[in-house]
Amino acid sequence: MRTLVLGGTKFLSREIARQARDRGHQVVCAARGVAGDPAPGVAFVRADRSQDGGLAQVEGTFDLVVDVARQPSVVRRAVAELAGRAGHWTFVSSCSVYADTGEANQTLHPPLAADADEADPENYGPAKVACEQIFGDTALLVRAGLIVGPDDQSDRFTYWVERLARGGPVLAPGSPDDLVQLVDVRDLSAWTLDAAEKGLTGPYDAISLPFGRGELLAGIAAGLSVEPELVWADQAFLVEQKVEPWMGPRSLPMWLPLPEYAGFMARDTSATLAAGLSIRPVADTARDTLAWQRESGHTVSRSGLTPAEEAELLRLLG
Repeated sequence: MRTLVLGGTKFLSREIARQARDRGHQVVCAARGVAGDPAPGVAFVRADRSQDGGLAQVEGTFDLVVDVARQPSVVRRAVAELAGRAGHWTFVSSCSVYADTGEANQTLHPPLAADADEADPENYGPAKVACEQIFGDTALLVRAGLIVGPDDQSDRFTYWVERLARGGPVLAPGSPDDLVQLVDVRDLSAWTLDAAEKGLTGPYDAISLPFGRGELLAGIAAGLSVEPELVWADQAFLVEQKVEPWMGPRSLPMWLPLPEYAGFMARDTSATLAAGLSIRPVADTARDTLAWQRESGHTVSRSGLTPAEEAELLRLLG
């Protein structure tokens, strides 16, 4: 089987290429080559899809094509330039296509307008909707949620692994019952390839079923063989102290204000699980993430509280 990964040099797309290689696929990765290196054992073609004819160096036909792009213009060029040479298409989309974060419903954003800024992070959800509409019902649309695991450099999950491994009182946001959802990059990659090989089409929310934040932290602790001292801080305190939600500096990752985001990590993904998505225990993901972090020397810096910021907040909580 010949597989083209549009990307293949960073996190999810690199893992998809690696797993496809291990399945015996003949894998070609086409990318600019600025985000990282492709997995060993795959062919790499330097390609800039922001320009017309950017895939001219990609030769031959492909049984499977996997695209992780977020810009509709880039996706549109790829579909046009590979017309007649691509079998099954998989487009990795996002749960950010859903417009209402307060409810776990299926209402989508309007697609991004043709004259809008595709690179603006505020347009991420509408841009993914526009990308999906290029394919209609002819492609597998993988609406991924929070992707975690080894090589995740966003630090949303990695922050909690590093923090619990460090020990001492840990500031935990909200309530143990607040819902969270995630998917290990290895599980998502395996299911994406399984579904593509089977020829599945249409949208699938590819993420775990919802579970509690307390269960999340307990799972991480189990994977690290630690017994954390959790100090829970309610939403009012975090807002008052200007702690940022979700990710970024001075944040508590994976925490989101309620009720505004009550539906963001509360999606019923039983249909995707029935279609074969397997979710490994959080403990396993945490253990492997810490091993990757230590081996790679990755420093948690993109998201979370600094030790000094956390210490001050813990002092204020008394």
